[in-house]
Amino acid sequence: MAICALMIGVHIVNVVTNGVFYQYGIQPRQLHSIWGIFTAPFLHGDIGHLLNNLIGLIIFSGLLFVHSLKRYLWSSAFIIVLTGLLVWLFARNALHIGASGWIFGLWSLCIATVWYDRKFINILIALLVVFLYGGMLFGVLPGDPRVSFESHFFGAIAGVVCAFFQARLFKNRM
Repeated sequence: MAICALMIGVHIVNVVTNGVFYQYGIQPRQLHSIWGIFTAPFLHGDIGHLLNNLIGLIIFSGLLFVHSLKRYLWSSAFIIVLTGLLVWLFARNALHIGASGWIFGLWSLCIATVWYDRKFINILIALLVVFLYGGMLFGVLPGDPRVSFESHFFGAIAGVVCAFFQARLFKNRM
């Protein structure tokens, strides 16, 4: 909930200051925006964008809390950094903001974890996510030019890579 409160607070300040925080989004291959890798997930274009991301973040975070807070925080940091780096390196020249890359990473992590760790709870989570949120797959395709499909795509990749590393590095520690 603290993350959600932070996002709401950042959005309120950004609206009141007429979008001063947008300079902290990701502008691909612009050295001055490298810090956007860490800040872009907390910036949103409007209240609808923020609310949609908060809903997804709450749902997929809740599903991943089943494992542990430590594992969730590690996964989130990994997904945010890898997604942001890939967007910074390869995305089209536009301002990329929002938590959707993180959310798509958590989404694909929920699904990919079962490939590496076939515990009943992971199978149940993966089936639930595929059944209820399988349509998110279409979010990785280009569509609305105002939407960073690159963040969605690279986030989904980051979630799968995260599942791989969790299985290899943290199997018995998390």
